[in-house]
Amino acid sequence: MSAETRILASVITALLLLAVGHAQTAPLFHFTERPGPYPVGLRVVEQYDYSRIYHPSTDDLGRPYQGERARPLQTLIWYSAKKSTGKAMTVGDYGNLMTSETSFEKPRLNHDAQDWIKGLTPTLAMPLWAVRDAPQEPGRRFPLVIYAPSFSAMSWENADLCEYLASHGYVVLASPDMGATTRDMTLDLTGIDAQTRDISFLIGYGQTLSNVDISEVAVAAFSWGGISNLFAAARDSRIGALVAFDGSLRYFPGLVKQAGDVHPEAMTILLLFFSQGDMSLEDQARYLNDKSKNDGPSVLNAWTHGDFIMVHMLGLTHTEFSSMYQRNKDIWKEFPDTQKADYSREDGIHGYAWAARYTLHFLDA
Repeated sequence: MSAETRILASVITALLLLAVGHAQTAPLFHFTERPGPYPVGLRVVEQYDYSRIYHPSTDDLGRPYQGERARPLQTLIWYSAKKSTGKAMTVGDYGNLMTSETSFEKPRLNHDAQDWIKGLTPTLAMPLWAVRDAPQEPGRRFPLVIYAPSFSAMSWENADLCEYLASHGYVVLASPDMGATTRDMTLDLTGIDAQTRDISFLIGYGQTLSNVDISEVAVAAFSWGGISNLFAAARDSRIGALVAFDGSLRYFPGLVKQAGDVHPEAMTILLLFFSQGDMSLEDQARYLNDKSKNDGPSVLNAWTHGDFIMVHMLGLTHTEFSSMYQRNKDIWKEFPDTQKADYSREDGIHGYAWAARYTLHFLDA
């Protein structure tokens, strides 16, 4: 081996070791925004929507189903609280909520949930802001924000954003993203309709809360939730503003067209839309290969009667719009394949904070 070859081999080895070391030391997600003037409380309410059936009348063996058959909606409520000496929720505490999402009486953790918890292992002990069941700020009513999660996701996938809004004087409600009759969401109109009805159910529930001003309602959503919130706004006049974090209303215009009663060109409410880093024509084509879901006019281009703000987050990948996805170490493995230009994981952490800040000021305005 020549001297030049040995030097080249040494340089390549050093670069590989540097890359491996960098991958192993990817920064743990930390929310960089400061809390607002209010301490944050969290309540978890296990309730049912009795207008809908979730469990069939018989099990797989034909035996009568034992238990409540109505649609379970584990509801998380983040709110402005009084100062408390209680212990703040950790990532692990949020993770434990997965055990009772659909089985209030018999908590259990399915394999997908177990994998998710495992992915969060490096951050399970990390504290957030909310204190479980802290006394609420008395004598005040706050605007209501419904958070609609992404495809099949848990209600707390953006707990940092929800806590941040609550610390600035908002009540935020969320429930898991579920299909009409299964815990897993379905990529169709039936699935969208299920989450759309969940959103309206939560608005109705919010109206019963003493600290909610029901005259001011917004729906914030990530990914798949960002098509359900469009459907909800088209059908529920109580909604006055939408926030979509790279929402699917952009990627599945065919489903919007198929709905028949969702008309973006007639929408008059406010929309704040965050997009991931610029997509190439080739990337866009991948979303357009299923004509049944993607053959339709652009929802964003049709939004001409309501105020519309689009924010291009050039450094963010799609999954980095969720703080819990950013915390999941298994997602880090996919990062090199989805990385935008030379933006790093640290850039993703700061980009998420900017998106949260933009959202707050949009809602305040």
